[in-house]
Amino acid sequence: EVQLVESGGGLVQPGGSLRLSCAASGFTFSSYAMSWVRQAPGKGLEWVSAINSGGGTTSYADSVKGRFTISRDNAKNTMYLQMNSLKPEDTAVYYCNVFPTRPGYWGQGTQVTVSS
Repeated sequence: EVQLVESGGGLVQPGGSLRLSCAASGFTFSSYAMSWVRQAPGKGLEWVSAINSGGGTTSYADSVKGRFTISRDNAKNTMYLQMNSLKPEDTAVYYCNVFPTRPGYWGQGTQVTVSS
């Protein structure tokens, strides 16, 4: 059974930082490109970032480029998203998935709230 468990969200002030984690099980994590996707209140899903299976190639949405860093540790079956210089518009539920995303590979998400 595929499981993706996101963690690390919380309430942070504008300009602050958070590090999200995505723990994967039930599939061969090291064989898949992975992604982070977010959903802001009342809005649709927005792709945030992706990383290839080996971790050497990354890509970012323009809205987070230069502020967020995606990484992975295949030995730990875990992916990360380091988020710096957070803005109120980064407030959303953050999900991890494979890339391209697939049904059945969604976790429960982790809430990130950026507010003073």
